[in-house]
Amino acid sequence: MIKFRLSFVGIIFLLMLLFSQKIAAQQKVDVQQQPMNFSGSIGITNNGFSIIPSFSFNDPAAVVLLSWKKQSFSVDPEFRVTPTGKKGSILLWFRYHAIENKKFTLRMGAHPAVNWFPETISENGISGELLRLRRFFAWELAPAYHFSKNWTTTLYYLQGNGLQPNGPQTTHFVNLNTTISNLPISKSLRFTITPAIYYLYVDRNDGIFFTASAAVSSSKSPFLLQSTINQQIHSNIPGTKPFMWNIGVAYAFKKKLM
Repeated sequence: MIKFRLSFVGIIFLLMLLFSQKIAAQQKVDVQQQPMNFSGSIGITNNGFSIIPSFSFNDPAAVVLLSWKKQSFSVDPEFRVTPTGKKGSILLWFRYHAIENKKFTLRMGAHPAVNWFPETISENGISGELLRLRRFFAWELAPAYHFSKNWTTTLYYLQGNGLQPNGPQTTHFVNLNTTISNLPISKSLRFTITPAIYYLYVDRNDGIFFTASAAVSSSKSPFLLQSTINQQIHSNIPGTKPFMWNIGVAYAFKKKLM
């Protein structure tokens, strides 16, 4: 609990400091005249991956990612749920885009989250199934360098805290990834790939993993085909698997709202 409070106080202090600097620099801007960017994707996959790709539902899932962004602030909810509804997760990101230059960007954020899954219990010799609900709080820091319009390298850090005595208590996730986008396949088809290597620490257990996501999109259609693989290099974290993959289809959109 002490670690959680220190992490929470630290991220709030950093947000307040950067927020005050941003307001001072932009105090003459009329906020109401700035557009709001609404974007996201709605998709289905044969295996719903967590925000940390070492973990998955091991079942098909619907995935909804949304974002409302105005100036430097955004609210980004994420929903993942299996067809039966017995496995799922909800995250509500609050993000501050502190630096947004042509070459360098810095994003930070925090979210409360819940996930649920079925669990079999036995009482008085009778077995039954219930849905176990777990609550979490996490914060992130994501500096990124843009080598070009279509080539970005990001160092991503996520620190999570379990809010109940059972289940994971402390998580550290450090991910170094590179996104290369808009590689031409044909006149209208484009290919995007994001390879990454990451370190994961969960309650005194840790591991190193390689992951890669790829997507094929078309300038003539809002639908895209995407897939993710996750390869374990070394791990003693309970619940992780040597290799996982998925494939899915998503509908992507982006609009400006006044």
